[in-house]
Amino acid sequence: MGDAMTIRRDSNPWYKEPWPWILMAGPAIVIVAGFVTAWLAIVSNDGLVTDDYYKQGLALNQRLQRDHYASDLGLRADFMRSGQQVRLLVAAEGDAALPDALTLKLAHPTRAGQDQMVKMAAEGQGFYGGKLSADISGRWYVSIEDPAGKWRLQGEWQADGEAPLRLTSRPEK
Repeated sequence: MGDAMTIRRDSNPWYKEPWPWILMAGPAIVIVAGFVTAWLAIVSNDGLVTDDYYKQGLALNQRLQRDHYASDLGLRADFMRSGQQVRLLVAAEGDAALPDALTLKLAHPTRAGQDQMVKMAAEGQGFYGGKLSADISGRWYVSIEDPAGKWRLQGEWQADGEAPLRLTSRPEK
């Protein structure tokens, strides 16, 4: 009977076994990931939230007036790109005079740091040309304005597409 009652004393203490450490690694990794996520949320700027939302809300009517003025002039434009070169063909109904320069604004929907503003110089007969500061791809909001800020045309553009973007002040029929 003495042989059957022997107790093994060769087991290691718990901290020398791999399984407790493997089981504790999961919660430890989650805690570290939580701190990294909190740090990223504090340090990075999302660019989607504005500090002066009240002022921007008040300025909405002024921006809409520019769209209505472009509609009254019957403005339309075709936006074309080849590499970093961009061209506009702008036309107006009636005898509306076109300015010597235009401002082209390209706004990325989620990354304000990639937004670009290009001064477009007149090349004659409604054509305007300019150069982008960096190559672009994906979806963009396009806005064309006169230097005085009286009118603007805007639309959405897929930069990877081949077809030119048609900007109109009123919906096409």
